[in-house]
Amino acid sequence: MKLLKDILYKVRLTGVIGSTNSSISSIAFDSRKVERNGLFIAVKGGVSDGHQFIDKALEMGAKAIVCEKMPDNIISGVTYIEVENSGESLGQIASNFYENPSNKLKLVGVTGTNGKTTTTSLLFELFTNLGYKVGLISTVVYRIGEKEIKATHTTPDAIRLNELFAQMVEEKCDFCFMEVSSHAIHQGRINGIDFTGGVFTNITHDHLDYHKTFKEYIDVKKKFFDGLSSDAFAITNLDDKNGMVMMQNTKAEVLTLAIKGDADFKAKIIENQFTGLQLKINDKDLWVKLIGDFNAYNILSVYAVALQLLEDELEVLTQISALNNVEGRFEYMRTTKNIVAIVDYAHTPDALKNVLKTIANIRTGNEKVITVVGCGGDRDKTKRSIMANIACKLSDKVILTSDNPRTENPVTILEEMQKGVEPIDYKKTITITDRKEAIKTASALAEENDIILVAGKGHENYQEINGERFPFDDLEILTETLKILDK
Repeated sequence: MKLLKDILYKVRLTGVIGSTNSSISSIAFDSRKVERNGLFIAVKGGVSDGHQFIDKALEMGAKAIVCEKMPDNIISGVTYIEVENSGESLGQIASNFYENPSNKLKLVGVTGTNGKTTTTSLLFELFTNLGYKVGLISTVVYRIGEKEIKATHTTPDAIRLNELFAQMVEEKCDFCFMEVSSHAIHQGRINGIDFTGGVFTNITHDHLDYHKTFKEYIDVKKKFFDGLSSDAFAITNLDDKNGMVMMQNTKAEVLTLAIKGDADFKAKIIENQFTGLQLKINDKDLWVKLIGDFNAYNILSVYAVALQLLEDELEVLTQISALNNVEGRFEYMRTTKNIVAIVDYAHTPDALKNVLKTIANIRTGNEKVITVVGCGGDRDKTKRSIMANIACKLSDKVILTSDNPRTENPVTILEEMQKGVEPIDYKKTITITDRKEAIKTASALAEENDIILVAGKGHENYQEINGERFPFDDLEILTETLKILDK
């Protein structure tokens, strides 16, 4: 039980009816999860307004209500707290309820369009190998030391997030590395959280279904760095044209990384093969198992964070060279016919371009590159034609197919992708709605030494159609199909 007045510490209140000295058993913003003597926070969401469920929360036993407008019917014995924005207040309330667990961890947030999952996952593996107990919050999985928890969102809601931090503190984790999505920043899910440091990877075309304009998307990402304290560090990618824009109003210590120019942390790519990368980082040679220019940036970010957290440079470089590729990120296999098959999560134009350019830099030129790609439903429609165009320009054969159509008609999504196919590329393009058939077709078309890229879903083991998730694993289907064809 926590005192209501303690839970409301640092929350901007515009009005209170009732006592804040009462004890609160739990907090919830979903009325169905309200417990007896609990606090219900009425949040206005994109689909529904929590204010409509205040009566339901009271029926469930709520003892206090946080809202943006006092209800007409005030119940005796219930405390009503009025705030300007319930969603933004929720983060601070959740942090207070769980006794501000982020203050007891060295917490590093990674934000940007691409590279968040790889960077946080590599940091988790690195610091685990350095002998620490570590937490991870990523798109793929949440981890508390050796314990794995299925991820539901890139960044969980504020209550779940603080609950996870509290579990990490209880399990005596030293560090936590987490992805910070633009949705989470915009919705206030990270409000009240104390970050030791933040990393900006890059920003490119994505989530314009939610943020509406690219400028708004940039401004939301920047808000994360604006909120860092003067005790924190902020590492930014100087090669991204918006890298220093992100740092304009931060109070944190700013450090830079780059491959193309001079920076606090700099790398040079010496060799790029399917077996890995040879790099020179701050004039020290390093071989890593990861592949591609984009992973050179991820490795450099990991190196920079580790040094900011005062780890020994030689030990860090030694451990980085042993790090493994992250699930669903440029995950590849080679068949007995020497066909290289790659599965990657690339679901933005920039990510797809990076993967295909990496393949172009490694290939000899005598083999075909066959790309299977789709676009998700109920998401940013403007990137569909762009991704199809990129696939055509950087591949010898392209199969346009479904990704996660969700509630949209997959045929409509494919028609919008086809608008990006120029007349010169018509003959190299096939459209197959069924993703499994598309992967099978790519496998059938592949000859000795050819390269197949299946892009868009990466680690996901499902396909979402009309609100249902059906088992579907790109790597599994690709592996089975190519084994069959090899016989």
